[in-house]
Amino acid sequence: MNKYYYLMYIFSIRRVHNFTSIFRSHAVTSDKLRIIFTFILDYSIIMNYYSLIRRFSAALRRRAGAEAIRKYSIRREAILHMKRIFIDGSAGTTGLRIRERLAAREDVSLVTLPEPLRKDPGARRNALNACDAAFLCLPDDAAREAVGFLDNPDVIVLDTSTAHRTEPGWTYGFPELSGGCPEAVRKSRRIAVPGCHASGFLSLAAPLTAAGLLPKTALLTCTSLTGYSGGGKKMIAEYEAEMRGLLLDSPRQYGLSQQHKHLREMTAVAQLETSPVFCPIVADYYSGMEVTVPLFASQLSPGVTAKTVREFFRDFYRGPVVSYREDADEGGFLASGRFSGRDCMEISVLGNDERILLVSRFDNLGKGASGAATQCMNLALGLDPLAGLVL
Repeated sequence: MNKYYYLMYIFSIRRVHNFTSIFRSHAVTSDKLRIIFTFILDYSIIMNYYSLIRRFSAALRRRAGAEAIRKYSIRREAILHMKRIFIDGSAGTTGLRIRERLAAREDVSLVTLPEPLRKDPGARRNALNACDAAFLCLPDDAAREAVGFLDNPDVIVLDTSTAHRTEPGWTYGFPELSGGCPEAVRKSRRIAVPGCHASGFLSLAAPLTAAGLLPKTALLTCTSLTGYSGGGKKMIAEYEAEMRGLLLDSPRQYGLSQQHKHLREMTAVAQLETSPVFCPIVADYYSGMEVTVPLFASQLSPGVTAKTVREFFRDFYRGPVVSYREDADEGGFLASGRFSGRDCMEISVLGNDERILLVSRFDNLGKGASGAATQCMNLALGLDPLAGLVL
């Protein structure tokens, strides 16, 4: 704006010089009168421009100030309404992923502890009771200890361990399952986040048993293929080491004693009378999961066919997180890493009228862990259910 003032100044100086030169002679000619009137007119125009520019500048300042105040007020309001989140065990694979998701959001703020106090019981107790929601990304015993620290009844607890998944008073955190689960998660203060393998199995078996399409007496088997990130930091380090063992190059089956820690929730939530034969397999890729439950048509309830099951899942899973897909194969193959890096889950029914394959594909770190935990937090806090999810 200063350059305009400068130009007006130079212009007015020249006019004043012409005006004062008139009085150097005693004669007043028509030319001199013209100069006088021109000066008066120019001066008036200049002052009008000067006044207009000053008013314009003031208006700009007022507008900028008002906009700044408006933005500040909006930001202040958002900060005041931010939900405070504490992650107890933020150094683990799931805790780190949750932290990354929440750090980029503007509707929540993270309560953090200095590194020397991260495992201090007193500091953890204070943080747990000072937040709106707490994620427990801990071993089972440590998760139980953390729950014992809680005195504030308003704190929402989301436990990613296996400690409370079948415990009374805890809501199983799979909102898409039947039985009013979305509403149950919204109202709950104690939410057990499902295990990755269990999520795949239950997405297939639990709705069928709840609807009576599959008897609760059914003897089921389940195969689950996963990337090595499901084994946590230790397994990730083993697979990504430069001098790793040759046996890691091929898929490896584990849980050979049929005592896998997910079996309890798989049996309980699906309301099965007998635990399934469970065959988890880890392979040499980072993330992604493919869970298969094979069925003979004779295992279904009377009158239920493969077509019935397809139509049921098509109506039951409509998205946006879990959805049914017809003809889900990729040229006769199913890639277990298809949804790596995403938080959705795809359900499909393959096979034929006699031998049926129920398949669930998702990311073991997404819908199988941090994605599911984030979704449950959103619901419990009344936030956008899809906030922070990659679908």
